[in-house]
Amino acid sequence: MTRPLSRFLGGDALARLQDHAARLNRLQAVLDGMLPPQLQGQCRVANLKEGSLIVAASGGAAAVRVRQILPSLLERLQHGGHPVQSIKVKVGTPEQMAPERPAPHRQISESAKADLHDFADTLPADSPLRASIERLIRRA
Repeated sequence: MTRPLSRFLGGDALARLQDHAARLNRLQAVLDGMLPPQLQGQCRVANLKEGSLIVAASGGAAAVRVRQILPSLLERLQHGGHPVQSIKVKVGTPEQMAPERPAPHRQISESAKADLHDFADTLPADSPLRASIERLIRRA
């Protein structure tokens, strides 16, 4: 059951949330333009709260590098007209990638393949079972 977000948030709160998200997106674009090439893509704007910009780095090494250039980043953001008084760098958690499972190796004897092929020939041409059996024979 889905309910509109506006049901839980007043129209004013939803508008503030949209404005905040747009502000964070703009700051992310500005930050991407300021970072050296080796750090681009490793840092993202997490939040802007009470004039403090929170940047999440993808790892400890990236966080250290960003902390080294914080004074120049802060100065450039302030000269660009952004309401940032300080920048905090947090180490974000790495995104979990599901390990790619290897395709299962099926071993079917030649006589079993022949029997499956004979059975598949008895099925209609557009049968999903026939397609599955033929695929099994090809991959085995």
